[in-house]
Amino acid sequence: MAISEPDFYVAGEFYDPAREPELYAGVLGRRMLAFIVDVVLIGVFDVIAALVVVALGLVTFGVGWFLFALPLFAIVGVLYVALTLGGPKAATPGMRLMGLTIRASDGSRIGPILAGIHVILYWASISLLTPFILLIALFSNRKRLLHDMLIGAVVLNRAPLQATGR
Repeated sequence: MAISEPDFYVAGEFYDPAREPELYAGVLGRRMLAFIVDVVLIGVFDVIAALVVVALGLVTFGVGWFLFALPLFAIVGVLYVALTLGGPKAATPGMRLMGLTIRASDGSRIGPILAGIHVILYWASISLLTPFILLIALFSNRKRLLHDMLIGAVVLNRAPLQATGR
């Protein structure tokens, strides 16, 4: 049984899973694989950021190491998502590799600020509600996760969108 999402969207604004099932075919599995790719890439950028801070600490005789007091790894993750998911391609590198994109309820790209909010809501939902909250996508007719619903976004297959010029 699918969760019926609110019908307050104007007809044609949101991508209808009943009229365009090809937009949602296989999205969940590829989204999981995209997540793994993105976690690896964020890990690489985290290592690079840590090495930069270590080098800065050596050059400044230890003063630069105070940057480790910042939530450096969270900052790198939010910037990664904000700049890629909120960028012109509207997808992280992992999502692009898997042929996915994200759109807002009006069909536009979500932009860097909303992309940053998206990843922070993801981390908050996982932390507060346990990873079982991800199971909501199995029952959502648009295959959306809680943080997608909160910002009014949907993850779609990129190829059918490009084929229709959207």
